Amino acid sequence: MSAKLYFDHAATTPMDEEIAKKMLPYLTADYGNADSPHSIGRAAMTAVDRARDRVAALLNAKPSEIYFTSGGTESDNWAIFGGAYAQKKKGRNKIIVSSIEHHAVLSAAERLQAQGVEVVYLPVNEGGRVEINALKKELSDDVGLVAVMAANNETGVLQPIEDLCALAKQNGALFFTDAVQYAPYERVDVKAWNVDMLSLSSHKFYGPKGCGVLYVKEGVRIEKFVAGGEQERGMRGGTLNVPAVVALAAAYEKACATMEENNGKIRSLRDTFVKELSVLEGVTFNGDVKNSIPSVVNVRFSGVDNATLLYKLDLNGVCAAAGSACASASVKPSHVLTAMGLSEQETRSSLRFSFGKNNTEEEILLGAKICMQAVKELRGK
Repeated sequence: MSAKLYFDHAATTPMDEEIAKKMLPYLTADYGNADSPHSIGRAAMTAVDRARDRVAALLNAKPSEIYFTSGGTESDNWAIFGGAYAQKKKGRNKIIVSSIEHHAVLSAAERLQAQGVEVVYLPVNEGGRVEINALKKELSDDVGLVAVMAANNETGVLQPIEDLCALAKQNGALFFTDAVQYAPYERVDVKAWNVDMLSLSSHKFYGPKGCGVLYVKEGVRIEKFVAGGEQERGMRGGTLNVPAVVALAAAYEKACATMEENNGKIRSLRDTFVKELSVLEGVTFNGDVKNSIPSVVNVRFSGVDNATLLYKLDLNGVCAAAGSACASASVKPSHVLTAMGLSEQETRSSLRFSFGKNNTEEEILLGAKICMQAVKELRGK
């Protein structure tokens, strides 16, 4: 049976057809390299400049603070490596990252650790939130960078970014937040948060894959990450993906314009799914569902192996996930759920379902029915 019930929007969203059409001119007529000095190149750069202006306005930032990247992973890597290396030159050789970060942040932190940088992993409570006092205990004069994601990719739980950022900056540290999962569902105001760096990824809000943003606050100095030419004002080498940049800006603009309407619909779908599954024995919802983005729910089915359940769901046309798509090849239990205090057995009984604007109530009801039947079969009931 072909997959028809797509409940994995946290991994990627289907590209909006209206947004896809906006890419076409820059794949054909206006195909120039944005850094070429001739008229075709200048036309491409004009489109990039317009996209930069639009993204900046939506984030309440300046265009000069917006850098286009190949996606969330590059943006996260650049913030962690670039921030840590710059701060190390100032004698701050310690970074703090939350224990539930995306692997793009955690793997970068691990590499820094191997290079002699001290790394501290912030714990979370059982609801999946970083507590202010946990950060307060770890701050010292040698901390150069603090990284806490705005919304978790496995549970959807929101983090108190404004308060955490204020505390870090009082201590003289840079603050970075991965807003990849947050931005499609909540408005971002970089001035209100006062963050130094922030990342976005186009394919989380119905734009193309392979394009992202790193916001770097004016006056903040970080090291260059991608070596090459003098693109992106000398800070990021590589030919800009003009069609994707144009589409990213258009997709984010549309996401912000329709956010309230879409959130209401998506939250209702998620709540319906939760209500349907709640009648099944041995079902627990991981994380603080009431304090999360509207699209994600992480469900634990006692006595069921999540890999087997995923396979069975897929055979019946339901697409879900056991965690981050970036870690799908890993045999390790979820680091997010482990950090929240779940046992290995509990993490291996948990699945993530994430919904989008194109899902319908009929799909939700059918998907819940298929899921419950699969769980009963696997339990032998």
